[in-house]
Amino acid sequence: MPPAVTPQPQALAMRDLRDASRCGAADPDVIAATEARIPTGDADAWLREWTQAGGAAWAAAKRTADAALYRHAASYYAAALAAIADSDGSVDEAQLWQRQRDCWDRAVSLAGGEQVSVPYEGARLRGYFLSGGPGRRPLVVIDHGGRALISQAWTLAGAAAHARGYHWMTFDGPGRQAALCREGLVLRPDWEAVLAPVADAVLARADVDGSRVAIVGSDLAGFGVARGLAYEQRFVAAVAAPGIVEAARPWLAALPSAARAALHDDDRAAFDRELHLADLFAPRTSVGLRRAAEGFGPPGLPLYDLFQRMRAYTLGDETSRIATPLLVCAATGDGAAEALWPGQSCELWERLGAPVGRFLEAAGPETILDWLDRHLL
Repeated sequence: MPPAVTPQPQALAMRDLRDASRCGAADPDVIAATEARIPTGDADAWLREWTQAGGAAWAAAKRTADAALYRHAASYYAAALAAIADSDGSVDEAQLWQRQRDCWDRAVSLAGGEQVSVPYEGARLRGYFLSGGPGRRPLVVIDHGGRALISQAWTLAGAAAHARGYHWMTFDGPGRQAALCREGLVLRPDWEAVLAPVADAVLARADVDGSRVAIVGSDLAGFGVARGLAYEQRFVAAVAAPGIVEAARPWLAALPSAARAALHDDDRAAFDRELHLADLFAPRTSVGLRRAAEGFGPPGLPLYDLFQRMRAYTLGDETSRIATPLLVCAATGDGAAEALWPGQSCELWERLGAPVGRFLEAAGPETILDWLDRHLL
């Protein structure tokens, strides 16, 4: 079996929960008690326990109309979704995702935020705008990267931005969450085509100081934001957490070595043959690869074509065009991003050089906002 593209999803979900608890999006006592009830490696128990935790928080939030409790429910449902692919299939993933999204919608509404809709090539990108207070203020845009649910933008930098009196917004770009499952929009490497309409939308708002708008890109958005900045230069500062120069490396590494060689040789027949052999020795290899690559192409696209599309997610000479101050973070939290794209943050920073690039080995929300303060205050 090839290596997983997302290592240890339950461990990563626990990291996300602990991060969420530090900014009011989860209860540390609930986290500890729920984790203690789950046998190690039992995906069905994991799904059951975190779904129940989400349900309890959801019921309490409905009784009290408490935005924080809705954030808790969203975090617990997000944890449940992290391991649903390894479960017995007894829980409908689409329904669980919708319940998680409903929790976040209500949390935003009760906190005085609003849902926003960004025009994008005949479609709409769904997002959320949360005010830092009255009047024209700086804005932090958070691109959550897609594999994380949109509610996790609160943990990434949203809560910290709000605490400092900044407006902040987040959105689902093509290939990400609602844009993928509701609109059928798939990922694209030229992310400037996404950032431009987002910039248009926020700069048109009377309550946003257009001279002080920054963007934070997490996970795959570390690639998208860096690529977009080469062409979309209306952001005063940006953060890539992590920095990524070749986004497809984890996915390519997950292929059997012979299939990876066939892909580089542009040999479709050999690629298909090697994956067929892999499925004989490790059933569902192809199923796992397809799920890991969800969002890179439309449903049903042959795996060969899907993986060929991924090879376009590479930064070349575009980095020489980046003039926006860019903080490159090798890792956030416990370093999961660095495990997926090892060394790439340093590689991006070396390409940027001073004074454009700034490099940090690791950063949390407060460190990110401390750096953004230099450009937003």
